[in-house]
Amino acid sequence: MSGKTAFFEHFDRHAHGKGLKGATTHYCPGCGHGLAHKYVAESLVELGVEERTVMISPVGCAVFLFYYFDTGNTQAAHGRAPAVALGHKLANPESIVVSYQGDGDLASIGLAEIIHAAQLGIPISVVFINNAIYGMTGGQMAPTTLMGQTSTTTPHGRGRMQGPPMRVSEMISQLDGATYVERCALYDQRTRKACKKAIKKALTLQVEGRGFGFVEVLSECPTHWGMSSIDAEAHVRDVLSKAYPLGVLKDEAAEPWFAPEKPCFDPGRVVEVIEASAERPERFCSGFPEHVDPVDVSIKLAGAGGDGAQTAALLVTKAAINEGFDATHIPSYGPESRGGTSYADVHIARDEVLSPAAPEPHVLVAFNAPSLAKFASAVRPGGVIIYDSSVISAAPEVDASVRVYPVPCAEIASSLGARVVKNVVALGALQEALKLLADESFLTTLRLSLASKCAMIPVNEEAYRWGVKAVREGISAFDD
Repeated sequence: MSGKTAFFEHFDRHAHGKGLKGATTHYCPGCGHGLAHKYVAESLVELGVEERTVMISPVGCAVFLFYYFDTGNTQAAHGRAPAVALGHKLANPESIVVSYQGDGDLASIGLAEIIHAAQLGIPISVVFINNAIYGMTGGQMAPTTLMGQTSTTTPHGRGRMQGPPMRVSEMISQLDGATYVERCALYDQRTRKACKKAIKKALTLQVEGRGFGFVEVLSECPTHWGMSSIDAEAHVRDVLSKAYPLGVLKDEAAEPWFAPEKPCFDPGRVVEVIEASAERPERFCSGFPEHVDPVDVSIKLAGAGGDGAQTAALLVTKAAINEGFDATHIPSYGPESRGGTSYADVHIARDEVLSPAAPEPHVLVAFNAPSLAKFASAVRPGGVIIYDSSVISAAPEVDASVRVYPVPCAEIASSLGARVVKNVVALGALQEALKLLADESFLTTLRLSLASKCAMIPVNEEAYRWGVKAVREGISAFDD
């Protein structure tokens, strides 16, 4: 090999890359991760693709992989490395993407993701490190832990109540989308050479656009097996590889097929595809609502399923975007949405929303009692609470600086003959209480949103005006 390498010259994790520690990894002595890293790195260089490679590191022992590989790197959430890998591959088809995962990460919380990725068959390469234990978090039982094997969560050994271990490679090999599946080991020179060959083959198939490659590596874990490095190698040879037989489980490489056009990220093309208008919408605000916050206003709208909190949140977001601000709407649906509380968080930023969540909102709009009880105390001092007094009988106890507006949203909507517009009543109340944008900002957004249901525009406009009036005149109960 040449002097090229896919590793960094120094590993900054230890001593900032200085001295002997700058050439060592965080793995325990005798761990198989180091060899697996070496074979991936050598294969990338031999194929000449290290400059266009993206390594996906997971949660687990390989979490710090990005300290070692001088390639593109993305840190994935627990189990989600295959999904992230697919995103990279589809966004940049010329990239070489390696999803590097342990058994706890891939075979437990990430099982759905790896099955989907394998069945999809898009050329990515997966290196699956199986040491039959949760290594990083303390030696708990993993999906691949052997029958009778002790762990911190099976001190008497894995038994029938924990079920038999999962043979992941056999499962992947049964999927039509998988092209190449092989199980390897690292306990002697012969198996190490075979492992390097398997990893390189999986990468080659990706380079050639032939399909999905999956390489399982039976790896030593002396620390959590309670063995010396030599005994751990013998354990892989004599025990682990008997439960998980080595060899090729599937090799059905197709003709090269993956050659999609590189995605277009041109804003003009996006506007064309979604049939949007490039014409700048009319604006009605004189500036950002800095009287609420100098740079970022957060709003939480909450209620039961069907209360319209999500729709109202989307309308606020669209109105803010039309005014030229950055805005986000993040819905939260859970089992509580049926009678309890589901919610939407909205941010409106002068320049850029940095986090879409609103744990301490400036404003809370609550459509039912559970929502008010759950979120009222989170409203920051000086904030605003608007609640539907039609269904909520008592005002919340909050900081004295928080302004509270009871608005009979449901009663007003019912009097207009359309109970579904109670969220628009709340929208009008929100604007009047906060002077967030401008009345016409919201009314214009309403009209645009109802362009395909023109008959609904008048009642929605009337609902909005009643919301404004309810706050302006202090209407907390409504009798038509």
